[in-house]
Amino acid sequence: MSTTKFELSRNAFGKLILTNEAGEVFEGVSPVRAFPIQSPLISISMVLSDGREVAWIDQLDDLSEKSRILVLEELEGREFMPEISRIASVTSFALPCTWKVNTDRGETEFVLKGDEDIRRIGRASLLITDNHGIQFLIRDMFEIDRHSRKILDRFL
Repeated sequence: MSTTKFELSRNAFGKLILTNEAGEVFEGVSPVRAFPIQSPLISISMVLSDGREVAWIDQLDDLSEKSRILVLEELEGREFMPEISRIASVTSFALPCTWKVNTDRGETEFVLKGDEDIRRIGRASLLITDNHGIQFLIRDMFEIDRHSRKILDRFL
């Protein structure tokens, strides 16, 4: 298995094709992040639909520009985890309540059902799951604005 010595392309159906250094061709590969929250740009496995790993990416920057773009496009299409940049308001500090937030994908509202839907990940990150199962990320709760931090403190 090669560490980043491969090239990627798409077939006519949009599936990723990986050609390794030995000339072996693998159709329908998918990137899977080993550490999607703490280290999203390192340690990415390229796997087939049966879960077999065919390549490993130590750092995304090690890839050619074309391959890097294809990996990022594929990850973006498979992963949906908006990152909260600001909590504008909450309807109540009693649960369930509706949160109005700004994310990297725009403004949105969601319902928080219970305290268990806010999980700490590492020292500073939070994963918030709404009533539909969509996960929102706060990458660093200590760097979020003061207003948002005051709201978070009521739920943590």
